Amino acid sequence: MPRNLDLTALRSFVAVADHGGVTKAAGALHLTQSAVSMQLKRLEEALDVQLLDRANRTVTPTASGEQLLSYARRMLALNDEAYGRLTAKEYEGELVVGVPHDIIHPYIPPVLRQFATDFPRVQMRLVSAPTTRLREMFSRGECDLILTTEDEPGPGGETLVQLPLLWIGATGGHAWKERPLPVAFCQNCIFRGGVLKRLDQSEFSWNMVVDSDLDNAVEAVVSADLAIHAAIKGVYPRGTEPIDHDGTLPDPGTSQIILYVQQNSDEVLAALADLIRDAYLSEWRPKLPAQLALKRA
Repeated sequence: MPRNLDLTALRSFVAVADHGGVTKAAGALHLTQSAVSMQLKRLEEALDVQLLDRANRTVTPTASGEQLLSYARRMLALNDEAYGRLTAKEYEGELVVGVPHDIIHPYIPPVLRQFATDFPRVQMRLVSAPTTRLREMFSRGECDLILTTEDEPGPGGETLVQLPLLWIGATGGHAWKERPLPVAFCQNCIFRGGVLKRLDQSEFSWNMVVDSDLDNAVEAVVSADLAIHAAIKGVYPRGTEPIDHDGTLPDPGTSQIILYVQQNSDEVLAALADLIRDAYLSEWRPKLPAQLALKRA
């Protein structure tokens, strides 16, 4: 007689594989670590195989685990799609979400995918624009929800995480060693003023290589090793990497990722905001500065 795999245990298994450990997976699933560990144990016992390699600090799937992972993702996706379509309330309409291009990945795509499953009749329109423009659109009511990168939140803004800015350059590049320092920032880049001020305060000579409103112009000259740029930790364009300058360059500072939601939000918009909060906090909450962790607690 065929036996059934436990979807709850499969969901925990996928979460552990995606997050690289039980602790982060438990946070993302809103379960205790012991509950997740117990589900994994039962799954391994049911299949009589070891699914995860726990020898290193980061938990990784075994060969058998990789095979199951492929099946598990498809099973869970089909389960979630069926559940969403059969139980979703008759929500309809359109939501406009604004996100700067440099923080779309890696969190926004899975959020949008989950939202589409939960609310299949709601249309989503994603606007990718600089923070300054998104703030203007939000104030005119043209966006229902926006994420921004700023030093401090504006009225109604909610800080999700505060992350360091890092100097980035071409992979294996040498532009950072040149003097004056060649830098590249869009004219409307929210980091531009603060980073240049820090360079001036350090009496560091610099030269602006790009004069453009387009982010891809900056990415082009940086990846070509013609200039360097400051970016949020963990968000680097293709062909670039953090510069290991060993303190020879001034600290470019920090940035907060801030959430704004229109005050007349309904249940659908509130659900989307919660998905975004969970996506960031499940990854970064243990690393938040103490004052921000207390604020969110």
